[in-house]
Order: sequence, then structure tokens, then C-alpha cells
Amino acid sequence: MQRSQTFYIFTLLLAGGGALLCALDAAGGLIEHAPWPMLRLVGALSLACGAIAGVATLESLRHACRNIIDRTRKSNTFTAIGEQLPKSFAFPWLSGAIREISDAADRAVAEAKLRAKELEIQLKVATAERQHAEAIIYSISDAVLVTDPFDELVLANESAAKTFEFDLVKAAHSPVDQVLHDPRMIDLIREMRQSHSRNGRRIVEHEVSSGAGGGRTFKITLSSVTDGDAPAGVVAVLHDVTREKEVSEMKNDFVSMVRHELRTPLASIRAYIEMLIDGEAQDGKTQREFYEVIQNESNRLGRLIDNILNISRIESGLVRVVKQPQSVAVILKEAIEVISPQATQKQIKLEENLPPVFYQTLADRDMLYQAVLNLLSNAVKYTPNGGTITVQSSVDESQKKILTRIIDTGVGIPPKDLPFVFDKFYRAQANNRVASGTGLGLSLVKHIIETVHHGRVLVESHVGKGSSFGFELDLCE
Repeated sequence: MQRSQTFYIFTLLLAGGGALLCALDAAGGLIEHAPWPMLRLVGALSLACGAIAGVATLESLRHACRNIIDRTRKSNTFTAIGEQLPKSFAFPWLSGAIREISDAADRAVAEAKLRAKELEIQLKVATAERQHAEAIIYSISDAVLVTDPFDELVLANESAAKTFEFDLVKAAHSPVDQVLHDPRMIDLIREMRQSHSRNGRRIVEHEVSSGAGGGRTFKITLSSVTDGDAPAGVVAVLHDVTREKEVSEMKNDFVSMVRHELRTPLASIRAYIEMLIDGEAQDGKTQREFYEVIQNESNRLGRLIDNILNISRIESGLVRVVKQPQSVAVILKEAIEVISPQATQKQIKLEENLPPVFYQTLADRDMLYQAVLNLLSNAVKYTPNGGTITVQSSVDESQKKILTRIIDTGVGIPPKDLPFVFDKFYRAQANNRVASGTGLGLSLVKHIIETVHHGRVLVESHVGKGSSFGFELDLCE
């Protein structure tokens, strides 16, 4: 490297001398009249050597710069410049400055890379948290709606889409008044957002109508989402309380009906006992009539209490069920014998069409007997004098089923009441004058057949022509 520098200096001096001689020659013709004729030749040669050395120097400089650029590209840092310049040009002050610049640039690049990594990690964490929150919201069975400060829908789950009947994908970042077609729900969201409440929440009850008719009742919890001090949106959670309201109403109706049904026989029993105490029944015949009324009302009260308790036990799963192979024909015959005196009093004809006794079903005998007796008792109660009740049972061996029907020629049930005859305490208004009852008998039959024995209850009826109540059970293998 040192020899190259010496060569460059020597050639530069030589070129400078030659150039000086040529200049003098051009200026005054000194060389032409000089005593030394060879001086012109020396100057020309010096000038030529200087030119050649200059070209060589420029070529060397070009080659060194190319090496610096190539190494800089490969290392992707400014350090290569600081390392190459001292070797190529031997300028210590320049190389030191470039080295400081390259070090500062490297530090800046390293800090930028570290910051970029931190931002990338933060982005991944934020994305994971958002996905986690979305997964939680999507898994909630309640309907969830999340809006921003501009009342645009930013997040919703499948339950909300079904409740308000909108497309979950298309609804994203759309105004709520374009997504929801429920003015009351839109007003609730806007009111909550405009209230600027940061910690409070609001709970309201609202019925959402559906396109298919009817509606569902929801308990709506509205909360504000805040970003610092400024409100950032609203979260609405809709919990379906339709079934809870129906159950509550059923409980209220149940208590009301039980109170009424218990009070009626108790009132009769109390009245006749008071008449007996007051001595209003002087003769034996009157006393016997009073005693029979008291006995009938007591039996009615006992049946009511038994039915309520049996239904409650079956619904709660506390009833003790003992299933054994039972002959349906035998159970039907026993129930017919018990109900015959009541049918005879009303001159009702009882007809039987029963299968052989060897056809059996796996059942709790007492409960199945009670279900059959309830159906026969209803048939006698709602069949006018001189009518007919047919008890028939058939076996379908291919399907492994046994079907029992109790057909009467009674008053029948109106079509509007037919879907509800197995509900607790339900009685058709048109038949209230025909006979009294508690409305629990058919409900108990349904529980015994379907809940306990996993069978199926059947009903057909025509007003003025009669009704057909039945049930289907599995045959024993």
C-alpha cells in the first residue's frame, strides 16, 4: 500500500514538471531556443507519464469504490465504508468520521428493529386478546351486540343474528338502524351511549317480535364501553326470559287453581258438618245423604291432592317406579270393573275389544292402572245418559307396539281446546257445565305414559260426536 502511494506521488510530480515545461514552451518558446535540445523531449515524456499515472490512479479509485459498494451491500451496514476507506485512501480523519456515522446508523437500525419487534409482539397480543374475546362472545347463548361511538355494529354473535334476523357477516360496521329492525332496541342503544355513563348499567325488559309471528321476551342489560374519559360504545346482552315468564305465570295459575279446587270440597264438607251439628238432619235418610256428600267431597279432595303430588313427583323425578312385564288387557279389565257402577248409573254401555292377555308391556302396574282409570272416568263423566264407551286395544307385532283407545259418544272437545287438554288445570270452557273437575287427570295421564313409560298419548274429538283418548306403549321382547 505504501509503495502504491509513493508511485502515485512520483508520477504526479513527473506529470507536473512536464506540464510546467510545456507551459513555458507555449508561453515564450523557451524550450525551442534552449541550449539543451533534449529538454523538450523530457518534458513531453514527463507529461505523458503523468497522464498515464493519472489514468491509473483514477482506475484504482474506481475499483476501490466498487469494492466498498459491494461489501456495503453484503453487510447491510455502514461499517464496511469505515473499514474500506482507510485501506483504499489512508485518510484517518475521514475514516474515523465515517466509522462514527456508521456506528450511529447501526445503533439507530438496531433500535428500530427492537421497536418493530416490540410493536409486532404488542400487535400479536392485541390480536390474540381480540380473538379470545370474540370466541367468548360467540360461545355465549345469550344475544350480544357491541356498538361503537357512532352507533355502528362492531361485534355480534350468532344468537343476536337469529334474534334480530340479520346477516352476521354483512352487518359488520353498519349502523344499527340499518341492521336492527326494532325501533325500541335502537333507542335503548342510543340512549345508553348518549347518557355518557362510564360505570353504570341499565336493565330493561323488552319483547322482540319475530317475522314468523309472536315474539320473545328478553331481559336486556346495557353497559357503556369507555376509552379513557370518552364513551367508546355500548354492549347489550339479551337474555331470553320467555320460558321463565311462562313458568311464572303457570305457577301463579297453578296456585290459584289449587286454592280454588281445594276450597270447593272443603267448603262443602264444612257446610254439611255444620248442618249435622245444628241438627238439621233429623231423620236417618237425610243424615245418610249428608254423610254421602261429605264422603264424596272428601274422596274428591283426596284425589286432587294425590294427583298434584303424583304430577309433582314425576316432574321432579322423585317418583319411585317399579317396572315389570304387565298384561295391558288385565289392567284394562280391572279398570272397567271399577268404573262399571258409575256407567250403570248413567245407563252407559261398556264394550270391550281386548287382545290376548299374553301380550305384555314393561310398566309400573299401579301407575298404568291409574292412567287407564282416569281416562275411563273422564269418558263416563262427559258421556250423556244412554251413551256408549268402547275400550279397545290392538297389537302391532311388526312395530312392537300395543295401542289402547277409549272411545266415547260424549259431548266432544272443540278444536281450539284440543291442543291444550293435557295441560295442568286446563278445562274446555264449553264443557264446564257438563261436569266438574280439576283439570289434572289428563295431565297426570300424559306424565305417566310419556314421562314414566316413554310412550305416546293420542286424542281425537268431534263436537257432539264424542272423543277418543288413547296411548301407545312398547311390547316386551
